[in-house]
Amino acid sequence: MNNLPSTVGGGGTHADGKLPRFRAEDFRLHSERGPIEGAAVSDWPVSYDDLEPYYAAAERAVGVAGDASANPFASWRSSPYPLPPGPDMFGATLSAPAAERAGLHPYRAPTGANSRPYDGRPACNDCGFCGYYGCPIHAKGDPVALLSRALHTGRCDLRAECTVTDVLLDRSGRRTTGVRYLDAAGEPHEVGASHVVLACGAFETPRLLLASGVGNRSGLVGRHLMFHFQTFTVGAFPFSLHGDRGRSVTHLHDDFCVPTDDDLAAARAAGLPWFRGGIVEHGAAAHPVQEALTYPTGALHNECMRDSSLRERLWVFTMQGEDLPQAANAVDLDPAVRDVWGRPAGRVTYASHRHELAASEHWAPLLERVLRDAGAEWSVSSTSPPRDAPGAEAHPLGLAPASRHVMGTCRMGRDPATSVVGPEGRFHDVENLLCADSSVFVTSAGYGPTLTLMALAHRTASLLADAPLPATAPM
Repeated sequence: MNNLPSTVGGGGTHADGKLPRFRAEDFRLHSERGPIEGAAVSDWPVSYDDLEPYYAAAERAVGVAGDASANPFASWRSSPYPLPPGPDMFGATLSAPAAERAGLHPYRAPTGANSRPYDGRPACNDCGFCGYYGCPIHAKGDPVALLSRALHTGRCDLRAECTVTDVLLDRSGRRTTGVRYLDAAGEPHEVGASHVVLACGAFETPRLLLASGVGNRSGLVGRHLMFHFQTFTVGAFPFSLHGDRGRSVTHLHDDFCVPTDDDLAAARAAGLPWFRGGIVEHGAAAHPVQEALTYPTGALHNECMRDSSLRERLWVFTMQGEDLPQAANAVDLDPAVRDVWGRPAGRVTYASHRHELAASEHWAPLLERVLRDAGAEWSVSSTSPPRDAPGAEAHPLGLAPASRHVMGTCRMGRDPATSVVGPEGRFHDVENLLCADSSVFVTSAGYGPTLTLMALAHRTASLLADAPLPATAPM
């Protein structure tokens, strides 16, 4: 089950704020790596160079803290991060050197938590609650920070606790006239607009379009749904790692996004022309509330919390594995289930490609060895979705990942027959309807989608306003 958020601004308010860029290869995966049977691997209609100035603008808007020279696999950039990295988590000071001894290249993660005061917001106090919570002191450069800035201009009207039910079209069917929505009391309203920009996320955007009967001449709305295939490698340490303090993740490594000759040989042995993994996050296993929910009640609960075998003693590598696009993986409208407003609920059909399974099997043993070298007494790996989960036989089409990274249901492209929106985010079928969320992604890459969707949204808005950012040069 994937508990996708529906809050104002989306899930970024409760995210832990890791903000890597995609690499140049990620935008031309078909050209660089070639096709894979059973997957719709395609090039994006935009390049890294096209997005670079918008990446830089998004980093400035958020106040990303990072070291621009630390990641040897990163593509070129025109400017450093606005802020330096924050302090390292204690567990990362053990796992990063062990990763280096294994020939990997860990680096300090670019994060959206202020390392010093920025944009009128304070520096992070390392309370440990970046993930799953809104920041109580507003040190995160999250949607709340960005929306607050927009509201303070006086040119933004935010209607909270409202739900859009329909995208409205004129008689030609080629232009939108606005949207219909329900307010907090369930009363219907309509608002007119010269342009409508959808940013509901890769689950709710296709659901809204399908319910409205809009933008689906190609039949691809809702298709090519992607998550990230997550591999969790857990190590148990004989001493406290203080994993509930500090930013949720302070270190990453990208090596598995750039497979070596040995990695590609393993892919061929698995019957694939290639595979790629994803960034690996160095982080803790649980925060106090998560841990508390796993223990029994009564006196034993207090004893378990004091011993804290989960929160204090476990360290975790999480690989955000690339999830290849498949047309059969989709969001559509459930024929029977309705939401609280009586509208058709969204339904997910999903099965992993063998690319993700083979990549996970290949890299998990290495991650286990690294954790044992870092000091873990034992290490073990699992995946999301689980490969052999109890009850999985009841889901013949497969289980969806628990990853909150959801992408790809209105993919962009130049050909209206094979895509839903054009390179500027404009729907092929409705000339004044645009999309500015991760549903336009063509591939998932092995990186968190947040900064890329922000860069794409910035580019879409800039082109709509006829104010594109100038091209930039490497720093």
